[in-house]
Amino acid sequence: MSSELNPTSGFEQLRRIESSKLFQGAVIAIIIMSALTIGAKTYDVAPWLEQSLSVLDTGITLFFLLEILFRFGVCNDKKRFLFDGWNLFDTLVVIGSLIPLDNSEAVLLGRLLRVFRVLRLVSVVPELRFLINSLLKAIPRMGYIALLMFIIFYIYAAMGSMFFAKVNEDLWGDVAIALLTLFRVATFEDWTDVMYETMEFYPLSWVYYLTFIFLTAFVFLNMMIGAILEVMSEEQNAEQAQKAHDERDDIARQLQAVQEQLKELTKQVSGKSGER
Repeated sequence: MSSELNPTSGFEQLRRIESSKLFQGAVIAIIIMSALTIGAKTYDVAPWLEQSLSVLDTGITLFFLLEILFRFGVCNDKKRFLFDGWNLFDTLVVIGSLIPLDNSEAVLLGRLLRVFRVLRLVSVVPELRFLINSLLKAIPRMGYIALLMFIIFYIYAAMGSMFFAKVNEDLWGDVAIALLTLFRVATFEDWTDVMYETMEFYPLSWVYYLTFIFLTAFVFLNMMIGAILEVMSEEQNAEQAQKAHDERDDIARQLQAVQEQLKELTKQVSGKSGER
Protein backbone atom coordinates (compact mmCIF):
# COMPACT_ATOMS: atom_id res chain seq x y z
CA MET A 1 0.00 0.00 0.00
CA SER A 2 1.32 3.44 -0.87
CA SER A 3 2.18 5.97 1.81
CA GLU A 4 -0.62 8.23 0.54
CA LEU A 5 -3.23 5.70 1.64
CA ASN A 6 -1.47 4.68 4.82
CA PRO A 7 -2.76 6.74 7.80
CA THR A 8 0.16 5.66 9.96
CA SER A 9 2.65 6.92 7.40
CA GLY A 10 0.83 10.26 7.17
CA PHE A 11 0.80 10.58 10.95
CA GLU A 12 4.54 9.90 11.08
CA GLN A 13 5.11 12.59 8.46
CA LEU A 14 3.19 15.09 10.63
CA ARG A 15 5.27 13.98 13.61
CA ARG A 16 8.46 14.62 11.67
CA ILE A 17 7.20 18.07 10.66
CA GLU A 18 6.38 18.90 14.29
CA SER A 19 9.86 17.84 15.46
CA SER A 20 11.73 19.34 12.52
CA LYS A 21 14.18 22.19 13.00
CA LEU A 22 12.32 24.27 10.39
CA PHE A 23 9.05 24.10 12.33
CA GLN A 24 10.78 24.78 15.65
CA GLY A 25 12.65 27.69 14.07
CA ALA A 26 9.39 29.16 12.80
CA VAL A 27 7.85 28.93 16.27
CA ILE A 28 10.91 30.60 17.83
CA ALA A 29 10.75 33.37 15.22
CA ILE A 30 7.06 34.01 16.00
CA ILE A 31 7.79 34.08 19.75
CA ILE A 32 10.55 36.65 19.19
CA MET A 33 8.18 38.66 16.99
CA SER A 34 5.59 38.49 19.79
CA ALA A 35 8.18 39.82 22.26
CA LEU A 36 9.05 42.69 19.93
CA THR A 37 5.36 43.49 19.46
CA ILE A 38 4.80 43.62 23.23
CA GLY A 39 7.82 45.90 23.62
CA ALA A 40 6.70 48.19 20.80
CA LYS A 41 3.30 48.69 22.47
CA THR A 42 5.01 50.25 25.49
CA TYR A 43 6.06 53.25 23.35
CA ASP A 44 3.97 56.12 22.07
CA VAL A 45 3.55 55.25 18.41
CA ALA A 46 1.50 56.59 15.53
CA PRO A 47 -2.15 55.42 15.32
CA TRP A 48 -1.55 53.50 12.09
CA LEU A 49 1.39 51.66 13.66
CA GLU A 50 -0.68 50.86 16.73
CA GLN A 51 -3.37 49.35 14.51
CA SER A 52 -0.73 47.35 12.64
CA LEU A 53 0.64 46.04 15.94
CA SER A 54 -2.88 45.00 16.99
CA VAL A 55 -3.38 43.12 13.71
CA LEU A 56 0.04 41.50 14.11
CA ASP A 57 -0.81 40.51 17.70
CA THR A 58 -4.03 38.88 16.48
CA GLY A 59 -2.10 36.97 13.82
CA ILE A 60 0.46 35.79 16.38
CA THR A 61 -2.32 34.63 18.71
CA LEU A 62 -3.94 32.72 15.85
CA PHE A 63 -0.61 31.11 14.97
CA PHE A 64 -0.07 29.98 18.56
CA LEU A 65 -3.59 28.53 18.65
CA LEU A 66 -3.04 26.56 15.45
CA GLU A 67 0.40 25.45 16.67
CA ILE A 68 -0.92 24.07 19.97
CA LEU A 69 -3.78 22.31 18.14
CA PHE A 70 -1.27 20.82 15.69
CA ARG A 71 0.92 19.58 18.55
CA PHE A 72 -2.13 18.07 20.22
CA GLY A 73 -3.12 16.38 16.96
CA VAL A 74 0.24 14.68 16.44
CA CYS A 75 0.58 13.64 20.09
CA ASN A 76 0.59 9.85 20.48
CA ASP A 77 -1.22 9.84 23.84
CA LYS A 78 -3.71 12.70 23.64
CA LYS A 79 -5.22 11.88 27.04
CA ARG A 80 -1.90 12.68 28.71
CA PHE A 81 -1.08 15.73 26.61
CA LEU A 82 -1.80 18.16 29.44
CA PHE A 83 0.03 15.99 31.98
CA ASP A 84 3.25 17.38 30.51
CA GLY A 85 4.02 20.58 32.39
CA TRP A 86 5.32 22.42 29.33
CA ASN A 87 2.24 21.48 27.25
CA LEU A 88 -0.01 22.68 30.08
CA PHE A 89 1.91 25.96 30.34
CA ASP A 90 1.73 26.56 26.58
CA THR A 91 -1.99 25.76 26.52
CA LEU A 92 -2.77 28.14 29.39
CA VAL A 93 -0.77 30.94 27.76
CA VAL A 94 -2.53 30.42 24.43
CA ILE A 95 -5.97 30.31 26.05
CA GLY A 96 -5.11 33.44 28.04
CA SER A 97 -4.07 35.22 24.85
CA LEU A 98 -7.60 34.70 23.50
CA ILE A 99 -9.02 37.03 26.18
CA PRO A 100 -10.50 40.04 24.34
CA LEU A 101 -8.71 43.25 25.20
CA ASP A 102 -11.80 45.40 24.62
CA ASN A 103 -13.15 44.28 27.99
CA SER A 104 -11.79 46.83 30.47
CA GLU A 105 -11.75 44.32 33.34
CA ALA A 106 -9.74 41.81 31.34
CA VAL A 107 -7.29 44.23 29.72
CA LEU A 108 -4.63 43.89 32.43
CA LEU A 109 -4.94 40.10 32.60
CA GLY A 110 -4.86 39.78 28.83
CA ARG A 111 -1.77 41.97 28.52
CA LEU A 112 -0.05 40.08 31.35
CA LEU A 113 -0.68 36.72 29.68
CA ARG A 114 0.58 38.12 26.38
CA VAL A 115 3.81 39.05 28.17
CA PHE A 116 4.09 35.45 29.36
CA ARG A 117 4.06 34.34 25.72
CA VAL A 118 7.74 35.26 25.68
CA LEU A 119 8.31 32.45 28.20
CA ARG A 120 7.18 30.00 25.54
CA LEU A 121 10.69 30.33 24.18
CA VAL A 122 11.75 28.21 27.17
CA SER A 123 9.32 25.43 26.27
CA VAL A 124 10.45 25.41 22.63
CA VAL A 125 14.24 25.33 23.12
CA PRO A 126 15.32 21.96 24.64
CA GLU A 127 18.42 23.43 26.29
CA LEU A 128 16.33 26.02 28.15
CA ARG A 129 13.85 23.32 29.20
CA PHE A 130 16.76 21.31 30.58
CA LEU A 131 17.97 24.27 32.65
CA ILE A 132 14.52 25.06 34.04
CA ASN A 133 13.80 21.40 34.87
CA SER A 134 17.13 21.12 36.65
CA LEU A 135 16.45 24.31 38.60
CA LEU A 136 13.00 23.11 39.67
CA LYS A 137 14.34 19.74 40.79
CA ALA A 138 17.10 21.48 42.74
CA ILE A 139 14.63 23.57 44.74
CA PRO A 140 14.10 20.94 47.50
CA ARG A 141 17.86 20.75 48.12
CA MET A 142 18.17 24.51 47.93
CA GLY A 143 15.34 24.80 50.44
CA TYR A 144 17.42 23.25 53.21
CA ILE A 145 20.32 25.52 52.34
CA ALA A 146 17.97 28.52 52.40
CA LEU A 147 16.64 27.41 55.80
CA LEU A 148 20.17 27.19 57.19
CA MET A 149 20.94 30.59 55.67
CA PHE A 150 17.83 32.07 57.33
CA ILE A 151 18.97 30.70 60.69
CA ILE A 152 22.34 32.43 60.25
CA PHE A 153 20.60 35.62 59.14
CA TYR A 154 18.35 35.54 62.17
CA ILE A 155 21.22 34.98 64.62
CA TYR A 156 23.23 37.83 63.14
CA ALA A 157 20.13 40.06 63.00
CA ALA A 158 19.44 39.45 66.69
CA MET A 159 23.07 40.20 67.57
CA GLY A 160 23.07 43.32 65.40
CA SER A 161 19.87 44.59 66.97
CA MET A 162 21.24 44.09 70.47
CA PHE A 163 24.60 45.76 69.84
CA PHE A 164 23.97 48.35 67.10
CA ALA A 165 20.43 49.61 67.81
CA LYS A 166 21.85 52.61 69.69
CA VAL A 167 24.15 53.39 66.77
CA ASN A 168 21.42 53.65 64.13
CA GLU A 169 17.80 52.93 65.02
CA ASP A 170 16.77 52.98 61.35
CA LEU A 171 19.11 50.11 60.47
CA TRP A 172 19.19 48.02 63.64
CA GLY A 173 16.03 49.01 65.58
CA ASP A 174 14.56 45.49 65.68
CA VAL A 175 15.14 42.04 64.22
CA ALA A 176 13.02 42.66 61.10
CA ILE A 177 14.86 45.88 60.20
CA ALA A 178 18.19 44.21 61.02
CA LEU A 179 17.33 41.39 58.59
CA LEU A 180 16.82 43.96 55.82
CA THR A 181 20.11 45.61 56.73
CA LEU A 182 21.92 42.29 56.61
CA PHE A 183 20.37 41.57 53.23
CA ARG A 184 21.81 44.88 52.08
CA VAL A 185 25.20 43.82 53.44
CA ALA A 186 24.95 40.40 51.77
CA THR A 187 24.29 42.07 48.40
CA PHE A 188 27.27 44.44 48.93
CA GLU A 189 25.03 47.50 48.58
CA ASP A 190 27.09 50.23 50.36
CA TRP A 191 27.77 47.77 53.15
CA THR A 192 31.01 49.51 54.08
CA ASP A 193 29.03 52.62 55.10
CA VAL A 194 27.09 50.48 57.55
CA MET A 195 30.27 48.90 58.88
CA TYR A 196 32.18 52.16 59.33
CA GLU A 197 29.23 53.65 61.18
CA THR A 198 29.22 50.88 63.80
CA MET A 199 33.04 50.81 63.96
CA GLU A 200 32.99 54.33 65.38
CA PHE A 201 31.39 52.87 68.53
CA TYR A 202 32.62 49.27 68.28
CA PRO A 203 36.04 49.14 66.60
CA LEU A 204 36.00 45.35 66.38
CA SER A 205 32.58 45.20 64.70
CA TRP A 206 34.30 44.52 61.38
CA VAL A 207 34.58 40.90 62.57
CA TYR A 208 30.78 40.75 62.65
CA TYR A 209 30.46 41.88 59.04
CA LEU A 210 33.31 39.86 57.59
CA THR A 211 32.19 36.59 59.16
CA PHE A 212 28.61 37.24 58.01
CA ILE A 213 29.71 37.99 54.45
CA PHE A 214 31.99 34.94 54.41
CA LEU A 215 29.13 32.65 55.44
CA THR A 216 26.39 34.10 53.22
CA ALA A 217 28.15 35.40 50.13
CA PHE A 218 30.76 32.65 49.80
CA VAL A 219 29.80 29.48 51.69
CA PHE A 220 26.03 29.38 51.18
CA LEU A 221 26.16 30.80 47.66
CA ASN A 222 28.62 28.12 46.60
CA MET A 223 26.44 25.50 48.28
CA MET A 224 23.48 26.72 46.20
CA ILE A 225 25.52 26.56 43.00
CA GLY A 226 26.82 23.12 43.94
CA ALA A 227 23.28 21.81 44.50
CA ILE A 228 22.15 23.09 41.11
CA LEU A 229 25.19 21.68 39.30
CA GLU A 230 24.70 18.30 40.99
CA VAL A 231 21.10 18.11 39.83
CA MET A 232 22.08 19.21 36.32
CA SER A 233 24.71 16.45 36.21
CA GLU A 234 22.16 13.87 37.36
CA GLU A 235 19.64 15.08 34.80
CA GLN A 236 22.22 14.95 32.01
CA ASN A 237 23.25 11.41 32.98
CA ALA A 238 19.61 10.33 33.11
CA GLU A 239 18.95 11.91 29.72
CA GLN A 240 21.96 10.16 28.19
CA ALA A 241 20.89 6.84 29.72
CA GLN A 242 17.36 7.29 28.35
CA LYS A 243 18.76 8.18 24.93
CA ALA A 244 20.97 5.07 24.95
CA HIS A 245 17.98 2.95 26.01
CA ASP A 246 15.86 4.37 23.18
CA GLU A 247 18.66 3.68 20.69
CA ARG A 248 18.92 0.07 21.90
CA ASP A 249 15.15 -0.34 21.54
CA ASP A 250 15.31 1.13 18.03
CA ILE A 251 18.14 -1.22 17.06
CA ALA A 252 16.21 -4.17 18.53
CA ARG A 253 13.12 -3.24 16.49
CA GLN A 254 15.20 -2.94 13.33
CA LEU A 255 16.81 -6.33 13.97
CA GLN A 256 13.41 -7.87 14.56
CA ALA A 257 12.13 -6.38 11.31
CA VAL A 258 15.18 -7.76 9.45
CA GLN A 259 14.62 -11.21 10.99
CA GLU A 260 10.98 -11.17 9.92
CA GLN A 261 12.02 -10.21 6.39
CA LEU A 262 14.56 -13.04 6.35
CA LYS A 263 11.88 -15.48 7.47
CA GLU A 264 9.59 -14.28 4.71
CA LEU A 265 12.37 -14.66 2.15
CA THR A 266 13.16 -18.14 3.48
CA LYS A 267 9.50 -19.15 3.16
CA GLN A 268 9.36 -17.79 -0.37
CA VAL A 269 12.54 -19.63 -1.38
CA SER A 270 11.27 -22.84 0.24
CA GLY A 271 7.97 -22.51 -1.56
CA LYS A 272 9.62 -22.05 -4.94
CA SER A 273 11.90 -25.06 -4.29
CA GLY A 274 8.87 -27.20 -3.43
CA GLU A 275 7.11 -26.19 -6.63
CA ARG A 276 10.10 -27.37 -8.63
